Amino acid sequence: MPSPRIPDMRAAIRDRLFPSVTTWNRVEGRPRTAEFSRALRADVRDPLWLLARQWQLGEFRAEDAGSPVTAMFHLSTARPTRFVPRDEPPSDLPADLPLEAVAEQRMVRFMIGRDRGAFDLRLAMGRRWLKLIEAGLRPRFIELYPVELPDPRAALDAARVAHPRVWATIQAAAGRLMDGFEFYTHLRRDGLPYDGIDGLTDVQQQALDVAGQRFVDWFQDLIAQPRSAARGAWDATHLEHRFALGAPGDPEQVLTADEYPGGRLDWYSFSVDPNHPPTGASDPTARGAVTRTVLPGPVRYPGMPNSRWWAFEDGRTNFGAVQADTTDLIRLMLLEFALVFSDDWMLLPCDLDVGALAAVDGVAVTDVFGQRFWVEPTGVGQDWQRWGMYRLTGGDVGLFLPDAAPKVAVGPPLEDIVFIRDENANLVWAVERVIPLVTGDGGSGEEAAGEMLVYLRRQHTPQPGPSPAAPIAYRVMTTVPEHWIPFIPVHVPGDAREIQLQRAALPRILDDGPGRPELVRPRTTILREGLDPGTPYFVPEEEVPRAGTRVTVAYNRTRRPDGRPIIWLSVHRESGRGEASSGLTFDHLSTP
Repeated sequence: MPSPRIPDMRAAIRDRLFPSVTTWNRVEGRPRTAEFSRALRADVRDPLWLLARQWQLGEFRAEDAGSPVTAMFHLSTARPTRFVPRDEPPSDLPADLPLEAVAEQRMVRFMIGRDRGAFDLRLAMGRRWLKLIEAGLRPRFIELYPVELPDPRAALDAARVAHPRVWATIQAAAGRLMDGFEFYTHLRRDGLPYDGIDGLTDVQQQALDVAGQRFVDWFQDLIAQPRSAARGAWDATHLEHRFALGAPGDPEQVLTADEYPGGRLDWYSFSVDPNHPPTGASDPTARGAVTRTVLPGPVRYPGMPNSRWWAFEDGRTNFGAVQADTTDLIRLMLLEFALVFSDDWMLLPCDLDVGALAAVDGVAVTDVFGQRFWVEPTGVGQDWQRWGMYRLTGGDVGLFLPDAAPKVAVGPPLEDIVFIRDENANLVWAVERVIPLVTGDGGSGEEAAGEMLVYLRRQHTPQPGPSPAAPIAYRVMTTVPEHWIPFIPVHVPGDAREIQLQRAALPRILDDGPGRPELVRPRTTILREGLDPGTPYFVPEEEVPRAGTRVTVAYNRTRRPDGRPIIWLSVHRESGRGEASSGLTFDHLSTP
C-alpha cells in the first residue's frame, strides 16, 4: 500500500494526523570468546578506534575554561621567638641551635645517685685545663683535683669496683690525671682558678683567670644543656617531650608539641593551642610578608595516569592492583584523586625561610584568556570544622617549617630501657638492657647486674643458721635478674577504677641467713626519676601497651650552617617488641 502524501509536515506532526509504528534493526557484533582483553586493547594499527575512544571520553569536547599561566600569592609569616619546656616559665628561643637540640637537650649526669658518672668527660675536661696552663703548674692541679680511687671494701663504691673494666680504668687514671669536672664546679661557684696554690705571681694569676674563663666557655659550648635539670622538655611520667613555641601575632600564636618522642622534628609534630598562656612573643621584627609571582606547573608523580588516550604511562604504579573496601576512605580518596582529578591540580613553587610560620592570605591567578581570579584559603570566614593537608590542628595557621637539623648522627646508647608487660606475674617490667657505666659509655645491664651480685657475694660473709630439719623447704619467691625493675599497678588517687604504674623494688638475696635484705635500685637516669629525693615515680598504664615501649638515651651530633658541631644528650622513645615473662613465681615447696 503506498504511503499517503502529506502536504504540510509540521501541521501533521503537531496534530498527530498520521500515527505510525516505527521499527528498526540494530547491527551489533557477536563475540566468539569470553575473553575481552584483546577487544579492549588500543592497538596502534587501528587509529579509527583510538579516535572513537577519545570522542567517548570527551577529549574533543570544548570547555569554557582557561589554564593558569601566572599566579601571585601573598603569605603572612612569623618566626617563633619563645620556648616553653613542659610547664616551666618561657624563655628566649636560642637562635644558634636546631630545634631538636633545644627540645631534646638533657643534663649530663656527672653524679648518678652516689656514684660518680661521665668519667670520660671528667678526664677530657682535666686534659683541656692542663693544656691551657703552663707545665710547671700541672702537678699542683692534679693534687688539688685528683681522680679518687674507690675503696673495694666500701659498699658505696661497689658499682665502680664490681665491673673489671671500670675498676681498671679508674686505677690507671688515679694519681696521674685530673678531675676536670670538680675544677669546673669550683669555678662555677665563683671560685678562683688558683685557690689552694701559693707562691704565684700577679702575672701567673692573671693568666690563670683568662685560662679559667676560656675553660668555662669551652665546656659550655661543648655540649648543649638546659640551664637546669628542671627546665628540660622531657616528661618522665608520659615518656615523651612536651614543649611549646610562641610566635608573635595578633593574637599570639602558640605551637605545642605534647607528644614528641624524639628523633625527627617536623611540622606534623605541632598543633596550635589558642588556650595556652601567652609566652611573651611580641617582637615585631619576627613578623613579615611574602609576595611572589610564579609560573604554575601541573602536578606530577611517578605512575600518574596520563590525561590523553594516546600516551601510555610508565607502569611504575599499578592503580588497578589497589584493593579498597567501602570503609577505606583514605585509600578511596587517593584513588579518586589519582584517576580522576590529578590532572586538574597545579603546583605553585614557594620558598620559605627556615623556622617560618606561614599562612596563605590568598592567590591571584591569571589564565590564558587574561582573566584574573582571587582565590582565598578554604574555609575562610566559615565556622564549620575543616581539615587541611598541611594545616596545623587547632587554628587557621598554615605551614610551619621548623628550624630542624637536616641530618643528625646518633651515638651508641648510654641507656636502653624496655618497658614490657608480664601477664603471668601481673606486672610491668622496665628492663635495663644498657646502663651508663662510670667510665661514661654504656654497658650491658645484664652483665653489670651479674658482676654486682658476684662482687657482693664475695664481700658478704654468710651467717650460720640452724640446719633444716624438715624434709621439705618453703621458698617464698623465685629470683629475677637485678636489671629487671618492677612497676606495680596502683590506683590513681581519688579514683577507684583508674590504674597507674608505680616503680617498686625487689630485695637482693645473698644468702639464707637472717637480716633485712637490701633493695635493688635502678642504675639508669630514666628509672631513677625521683629516687634520690625520695619521691615515688608513676607512669600511666596506657603508656605501656601490649607491644611495650623502648626508651634510649644517647648523644646526638650535627653541624651549624657555619660548620661548627653541636652535641646534645637526648631521650628517644619507640615501640617495643611485645610481651615477655620474667619467670617470677611465688610459694614453692622443694626438698633440701
